[in-house]
Amino acid sequence: MQPGLSPGSPMDQRGRGGPGGRGRLPPPTPETDYPELLTSYPEEDYSPVGSFSEPSPTCPLAAPPGWSCHISPDKQMIYTNHFTQEQVPIPAPRSICKSSQESDTPAQPSPPEEKIKTLDKAGVLYRTKTVDKGKRLRKKHWSASWTVLEGGVLTFFKDSKTSAAGGLRQPYKLSTPEYTVELKGATLSWAPKDKSSKKNVLELQSRDGSEYLIQHDSEAIISTWQKAIAQGIQELSADLPAEEESETGSADFGSSERLGSWREREDDTRSAAGPVLSPGGQESDLSKVRHKLRRFLQRRPTLQSLREKGYIRDQVFGCALAVLCERERSSVPRFVQQCIRTVEARGLDIDGLYRISGNLATIQKLRYRVDHDERLDLDDGRWEDVHVITGALKLFFRELPEPLFPFSHFSQFIAAIKLQDQAQRSRCVRDLVRSLPTPNHDTLRLLFQHLCRVIQHGEQNRMSVQSVAIVFGPTLLRPETEENTMTMTMVFQNQVVELILQQCSDIFPPH
Repeated sequence: MQPGLSPGSPMDQRGRGGPGGRGRLPPPTPETDYPELLTSYPEEDYSPVGSFSEPSPTCPLAAPPGWSCHISPDKQMIYTNHFTQEQVPIPAPRSICKSSQESDTPAQPSPPEEKIKTLDKAGVLYRTKTVDKGKRLRKKHWSASWTVLEGGVLTFFKDSKTSAAGGLRQPYKLSTPEYTVELKGATLSWAPKDKSSKKNVLELQSRDGSEYLIQHDSEAIISTWQKAIAQGIQELSADLPAEEESETGSADFGSSERLGSWREREDDTRSAAGPVLSPGGQESDLSKVRHKLRRFLQRRPTLQSLREKGYIRDQVFGCALAVLCERERSSVPRFVQQCIRTVEARGLDIDGLYRISGNLATIQKLRYRVDHDERLDLDDGRWEDVHVITGALKLFFRELPEPLFPFSHFSQFIAAIKLQDQAQRSRCVRDLVRSLPTPNHDTLRLLFQHLCRVIQHGEQNRMSVQSVAIVFGPTLLRPETEENTMTMTMVFQNQVVELILQQCSDIFPPH
């Protein structure tokens, strides 16, 4: 069912099998099949010259296997499929072969440059799919695949090299393609080292957001594939509207490694005696890209609208106290209230309360749950260790961007605790505490009243006023910048907390 071959053609000589008369064979695939005739073809690389039949007298082009070429009454060249009778019009040919009627010389294989310019190409390549329509795949599954480039479409078959070679003679024997990639609007580049540790790897990105890695051990073979695919992308991209071309080609600007980049396109157009892209044209395309990018950024929803729709939930840990309280519409953060209630419900007589550290990994899991789950249940079995709850509460205060005693009040509290007169010292500290912003004042009152209840069970939990002050002093009161006298400053920090604990009922009178 394959179109007839003219005697004396290179393919006919291969089919006859030479003097031995082995009978007709499928088109050549590896170099080892026909070493005396395929010296110009790389191994496992099937060039279109070997796969095409000789052109018919009525058509100046060679036809792929399973197709025939003829000229319609309106002078249009058409390919006709032998099996489906599908007809495909042929655009202006890129290379025209002379028929045997026009020349007495036997047909010679096209030079390498002509072979590269042809979009039809076949061979065995290694390939893997890394992104499927924008979704990155977890693992790479490299496998050898019979690969066919024809009509602006790159097709990867599951078939082995041998069965695929036979399928070229009888195309209906080829199985359904595993991957089919349209080159229109695609981009091609050499894959960086972080994408693959293999050598000679190409990265192909299609318009639908999928990405493929293509590899061959032979640098010569992968180079011919690179040129053929890049030329196919370039020629098909010329048919895209101006807006789409600027979008698909925007990644090529400023990249020296992009295949089909402006420099290569300029060289190709010069070699084809076509118009050269002027600097003004490049500026015009760049302005289109900038315009499209500006429109995209302007269409992005605001952060506030995303919060209102529930797509983004602000974190609790590391959030400014005033912002958190305003968001929760409360003067004391909800998480602080939950922790204090849970600790008091489980008992204040537990040894080393707030002094013993909980499991750090469990504390981080609790922190993640607080930041991402509005319905936090501290009675869950995962948080049964009370030291995990107390550790998370101390971590919350440590990660506040500004401590519970604001930076603006730090030097005033240190100066007040240095006063020699005890009454004046107590009165000054009380006035400073009452001058704090409402979220800071109310959170301090709830925390210190809770810590006083912890101290009341000191005989069981062994937590005295001094012990609690040492734990919470550096966490609640710290300078904005580290000072040289850090040791002395820490002593004063603990003394401030100790004084407030001793005079809690006076500083924070009951409502």
